[in-house]
Amino acid sequence: MASLLKIENLCVAVDDKLILKGVNLEVRQGEIHALMGPNGSGKSTLAYALMGHPKYEIVEGNISVDGASLNELEPDARARMGLFLAFQYPVTIPGVKVADFLRHAVSNVRNPNRKEGEGLIPMRDFRKELKSRMEELGIDLEFARRYLNDGFSGGEKKRMEILQLAMLRPKFAILDETDSGLDSDAVRFVSEAISRLSGPDMAIVIITHHERLLEFNVPQQTHVMLAGRIVEDGDARLAHELHDQGYAGIRARHPAIAAEEQEETAARQPGAAVGARG
Repeated sequence: MASLLKIENLCVAVDDKLILKGVNLEVRQGEIHALMGPNGSGKSTLAYALMGHPKYEIVEGNISVDGASLNELEPDARARMGLFLAFQYPVTIPGVKVADFLRHAVSNVRNPNRKEGEGLIPMRDFRKELKSRMEELGIDLEFARRYLNDGFSGGEKKRMEILQLAMLRPKFAILDETDSGLDSDAVRFVSEAISRLSGPDMAIVIITHHERLLEFNVPQQTHVMLAGRIVEDGDARLAHELHDQGYAGIRARHPAIAAEEQEETAARQPGAAVGARG
């Protein structure tokens, strides 16, 4: 039976400012979802809240996998439950080689009860699998010997995120604007790689402003966020509409929330009046 990631009435605050205002979403293994919306609508906040970033406080609501709440779990425990987040801006870890990082991460995810210092996945098995995945994705094998994201170009950092996805094989992969800052060739690589990795055992939630990542990953469901809420759901045609026409139509169909968005945007501007809502 396919696992279910369920988000119920999720309200999230950052620095005491409410960003998400009652998000509801269900994602099953094997599905592809597109999550779209203008800047500041709450897309990345939702991604970080799902993974348990300590800066993102759940004020109300629940996140669960197969009925088990994740609200109080640390990020590593959520990863062991099958969640994965590909960052928009991956961090650099000098001194830690890609292969070493992946071997520890894979060991922890596949053996959720493993304690630090206990056995890792056998080196021979790991190397064989890593080489196979890198060849499948068209990634130079020298990549594994480099320090994690240290001196990587933007495209190389995104390839690293995809390699992690390939090795960890999560139940639910959340890709936070993985196409951000990439040229057309790099976006095509990422889009094709995601398509090769997707399947019945992995759900993919693609957070994006554009259709480029959706070229090879047609979403069964598209969700549109505005001012911290999911205001519309549809299929791939909705994503196409947003790509062609932008968010004017969405705002016109939801004037009250659009007005709230405008007020919050104004409050973020330099010189905004003290006490303005954001």
